[in-house]
Amino acid sequence: MPENDQDAAEVIESYRRRRERMVPILLVGLAVVLVVVGVFLIVIWVTGDGDLNIGGLGATTDTPTASPTQTPSPPTATPTITLTPTPSNTPTPEWPKSYIMELGDTLSSIAEQFGVTSELIVAYNDIADPNNVPIGTELIIPEPDSELPTLTPLPPDLKPGDKIEYVVRLGDNLASIAATFNTTAEAIAEENEIEDQNSLWAGTVLIITVGATPTPTLTPGPGTPTATSTS
Repeated sequence: MPENDQDAAEVIESYRRRRERMVPILLVGLAVVLVVVGVFLIVIWVTGDGDLNIGGLGATTDTPTASPTQTPSPPTATPTITLTPTPSNTPTPEWPKSYIMELGDTLSSIAEQFGVTSELIVAYNDIADPNNVPIGTELIIPEPDSELPTLTPLPPDLKPGDKIEYVVRLGDNLASIAATFNTTAEAIAEENEIEDQNSLWAGTVLIITVGATPTPTLTPGPGTPTATSTS
């Protein structure tokens, strides 16, 4: 056998021997890899409650649960708000005013407080005795520039015994009033429960019984008491 052929044969034989030696090694390595992979899969299966999913194999796809379709409720009618009209402020009349008599009040002090005269208060409230107005009495206070109420003209056919109302004026006294209506000062005082004939207030309404016998009209003398103002 030539030397070159012998060398080639030796090379081939050497390669064959190396390959034969590598095959067992590769098989052993493959077996080790398979064992490791198997152990790994077992561990995953045990710790994952038996749900083994390798590369998507054996994976279970959760079927999506159909969500209930919400049926829209019919729109709620918005209540219409009815606006209550604001009542217009009606101006309160300034006059007449109302006043409740308090402790310590006098007609003079009340008249001064409201800028009116005592005669107006007496006349508008039909006060019989201006010196004796009970506490708690409600008084009507007229407008300052009001005039004293005038009496209805006396009927021309007055007969003895007829009763009339008379508003005392400044300067009046019982004697002059009595002379006008054919009566006496004492009769007027008794009928109106006047205890002090010297205390006659302008604006006081007197009830007078017309007398039968005319008497002359008296002009108040220096000593005759006349009606005074309460202001």
